[in-house]
Amino acid sequence: MVGNIHKLPRNPSTPRTAGDIMTLASPEVAPELQAGKINQEPQKVGDLRVSDKDGDWKEKDDLDRPQDLEEQSDVTAEAWIIFDITFDGPDDPLNPLNWPNREKWAVTLLCSMSGLVTLMSGTMMAPALSTIGNDLRLDMAAANLALSIYVLAYAFGPLLLAPSTEIYGRRPVWLLSGTFYIIFNTVCGFAQNNATMIAARFLAGIGASAEFAVTNPVLADCWRPEQRGHSLAISTFIPLLGTAIGPIIGGVITEKIGWRWLFWIVSIFSGLITITGFFLFKEPYAAIILARKAKAVRKSGEHDQYAQHERSTQTLWQKLRITLTRPMRLLLTQPTLQVMSVFMAYNFGINYIMFSTFAELWTQRYGQTVSQSGLNYIALAIGNTIAAQIGARVTDRIWAHLKNRASGVTAPEYRVPMMIPGSLLIPIGLFWYGWAGELKAYWVLTDIGVAIFAAGIILGTQAMQAYVLDSFPKYTSSATAASQFLRSITAFAFPIFAPGMYQALGYGWGNSLLGFLSLMIGVPAPLLLWKFGSKLRAKGKAQW
Repeated sequence: MVGNIHKLPRNPSTPRTAGDIMTLASPEVAPELQAGKINQEPQKVGDLRVSDKDGDWKEKDDLDRPQDLEEQSDVTAEAWIIFDITFDGPDDPLNPLNWPNREKWAVTLLCSMSGLVTLMSGTMMAPALSTIGNDLRLDMAAANLALSIYVLAYAFGPLLLAPSTEIYGRRPVWLLSGTFYIIFNTVCGFAQNNATMIAARFLAGIGASAEFAVTNPVLADCWRPEQRGHSLAISTFIPLLGTAIGPIIGGVITEKIGWRWLFWIVSIFSGLITITGFFLFKEPYAAIILARKAKAVRKSGEHDQYAQHERSTQTLWQKLRITLTRPMRLLLTQPTLQVMSVFMAYNFGINYIMFSTFAELWTQRYGQTVSQSGLNYIALAIGNTIAAQIGARVTDRIWAHLKNRASGVTAPEYRVPMMIPGSLLIPIGLFWYGWAGELKAYWVLTDIGVAIFAAGIILGTQAMQAYVLDSFPKYTSSATAASQFLRSITAFAFPIFAPGMYQALGYGWGNSLLGFLSLMIGVPAPLLLWKFGSKLRAKGKAQW
């Protein structure tokens, strides 16, 4: 079986395990082993590197038969070859990039539907906050905490879940996290006090945060770069749709059958998705697929076959320690991730200000009922839909155009152009929405401003996620978790000060302040990445 071939000495007293084999490599061989640079299949034993009795490594170019090794007095014993299991060529059907489209779309849509549940759960409480506050005897600050504590979990969950997908695979993490979410989201519906509600909401958020740990890596596993815009359109559009329909559903259910059913109905829906995923969610992580292939080959009698994922001298604890700290190490050492994190953090924070205060604008300033106020979230859905569909097509075309212009060379910076319209539409939408609401303009005018804002958010989000995937292809899960850590913190914190800001400045100047800050952060960030992105990536220290 042809693959990356690692040439190592065999000592009869040494266990033949992948981890032990690596420790035998000479200084000259070890770097090649780790980098996978030895790719040719040896035609004779003479291609092997062997050790003499003094432990020195040298080439044996004249040994044509295995028994010749025994005739050499300076050779410790025989030699062996460790084959690195790889895919059988670029068209191997085991490679997720070569899966049929129906299988790619199955895992993509399952991740997207899971994301729909995640973001819908984050916003569905908004219209019901006053009702929940009355039933649990909470003031509005405490009720808002129950809403935003769920989003805070988005910051910490991926730090554990994303690296876990790089050890155990995407599928088990997705299934177990979905089950964890269902349990604690259901508990929220039974809460009789503030402590139970907040604790259960936080734990449900940990499970739901698998959306941010699994979805982007799955897209990188299954879809080639030239298809990434189209796949991101679906994977970002469907979840962000949840932020719009969550309050609509929340308002109707709260008025008709009570707020507790908010949690129970969503848990049932999430359960159906998880059960479907048990049957349709194939493991897309290439490292895990190759490890399974290697195990199957060894069972057939070829004991020297190992996948790169299996070859390690580290104990499980050492591997977990390195892997689980990787997201934060990436964030602290990669300048491109730092720039992206600040950009994403501000956008996500003002997005959640919108979600948490939007219903209050309609009920207090426009005098609408809770269910009527929820219908205005359709404007968010319209903005998301238009931007997702247009952005997907334009993203792929720009990427292909820049690739052709560079004679086939690709770079993450090819994703930057679509950040620019997003960074302009966000402040335009904020100014429009803020002053239309302040002046109590006709409701359609206010909703148009909201739709423009939503379009800017999704255009920017798509481009930024694609940039991270292209920049860190080896550890997409950890890089994604790192890029999203700060944004989850701001999504938790910004809604807390939003009521005070609007009370002091009003909707007009309050949103204008957010718009001006958006221009200060959003416009320079894409220009910085376009001009200096490659240099910033080069400054990053390897954290593998």
